Amino acid sequence: MFERTYRQRLETDLARWEADGLITPSAAIAIRNALPPLSPAANISVVVGIVGGLLIAAAFLAFVAAHWTDIARLLRCAILAAGIIVVYGLGAWFARADRSILADLCASVGAIIFGAGIALVGQMYHLGSDFAGGMLLWAIGALAAAALTGSRGALATALVAACIWSDMRLSEGDDVPHLAFVGFWLVAAGLAVLWQSRVAAHLVALAAVNGWIATASRLDLADPLAVFADGTALLLGAGLALAALRPPRLSGFGIVLSAYGGFMLAVVAVLGGVAFDSLLHPRSGAGHPAWAHICGIGGMLLAFAAAAITRRPGSALAGLASGLALLALEPGIVGQGGQPWLVYAIELGAMICLVVSGMIDVALPRIVAGWLGIAGVIAAITWIVSESLLSRSLFLAVAGLAAVALSILLNRLLPRDAR
Repeated sequence: MFERTYRQRLETDLARWEADGLITPSAAIAIRNALPPLSPAANISVVVGIVGGLLIAAAFLAFVAAHWTDIARLLRCAILAAGIIVVYGLGAWFARADRSILADLCASVGAIIFGAGIALVGQMYHLGSDFAGGMLLWAIGALAAAALTGSRGALATALVAACIWSDMRLSEGDDVPHLAFVGFWLVAAGLAVLWQSRVAAHLVALAAVNGWIATASRLDLADPLAVFADGTALLLGAGLALAALRPPRLSGFGIVLSAYGGFMLAVVAVLGGVAFDSLLHPRSGAGHPAWAHICGIGGMLLAFAAAAITRRPGSALAGLASGLALLALEPGIVGQGGQPWLVYAIELGAMICLVVSGMIDVALPRIVAGWLGIAGVIAAITWIVSESLLSRSLFLAVAGLAAVALSILLNRLLPRDAR
C-alpha cells in the first residue's frame, strides 16, 4: 500500500471514528503525531525541472560526443570529472533546499556519468577488454554513491550494473553460483533495510529474481527450472521469515521479498506444466546441484519458522506450496506410463495452498499469484497436454470435486471469522 494513499484513508477513518464517538479528539491527534512525516511528492514544477535537467544533460553529452575526437585526452577526462562534480554539487544544493527528488536525480545522473567515464577512459587508453570488470567497477561506484547520498536511483544503477556483471561472469562459467554477486546483493539489501524504503526493496528483489534466472539458465543442467524453483522457495521463505520479525525495517523488506517469491512460485508452477515433456525426456546435462537443493529446502524451513513465530498457518501453507512445487519437478514423480496427472495435481495443490496462505495472512500479492498460477496450470492442462479430451475433462472434474470437498472441510474446521 502506498504511504500517501494510506494516510488519506487513515484521515477519513479518524474523522469518522471521532464523529461516531469511538475515539476522543486527543486520541486522534496522538495518532497523527505518531506518524512519521511524508516524503515530499513530485509536483508539477519538480517534474518540469526534471525534464529540463535531462534535456540540458542530453545537450551537453551530445555536444561532447560531436567534438570528442577533437578534444585532447586529458581534457576529456577533465570534462568527465567536472560533469560528475557539477552534478553532485547540484544534488547537494537540492538536498539542502529539501528537494529530495531532484537531489536523487542528480545522484543517479552522476552514477551514470561515472559508468560512462569508465567506458570512455578504457576506450581512450586501450585498457584491458574485461568488460565485466568494468561493470563491476561501475556497480561499486554507484553503490558507494547510493550509500553516501541515499539515492534510490543510484542504487538502481548499481544493481543494473551488478546484474550485467554477474550475468557475464556466469556466461563465462568461472563461478557458478556467482557468490561475489550474492555479497554485493546483501550490501544492497542492507541499504534497503536501513532506509526502510519500499522502492529500494523492490529493486533488490528484482535483482534477486534476475540472479536466479541467470544462474538457472547458465548452468548445464538437465532441468534448469528446478534450480529456479529452489531460488523461488528461498526468496519466499526468507521473505516470510523477515516479515515475521518485529522490527519494521526487516518486516517491510520481508513483505516485498515474499511477494516476489509468490509470483515466482506461480511462474514455476505454470512453466512446470508447460514444459512437462522435459520431465519425461530430460535433456543431457548435469544433475540437480546440492547447493540448489539446500536453498530450496532452506526456504521451506524458513517459511515454517515464520509460521512458528507468528503462530499463524499462513506461512506454513506458503512453505507447503513451495515444497509441492519442488516435488512436481522431481523426475521420479512422473508415472511409469508418462501420465502427467500427478504432476498437475501437485501443481494445483501448490497454487491452492498459496491462495489460502495469502487469504489467512491478508497478503494480496500471494492471493493474486496463486490465482494466476491456477489459471496457468488449467490452461496448460486444456491446451498443452497431449492426452485425449476425455482424459483432460475427467481430470478437471475430479480436481474440481476435490476442491469442493476441501472447501466444505475448511468451512467446518475454521472459525467463522477466518473463513
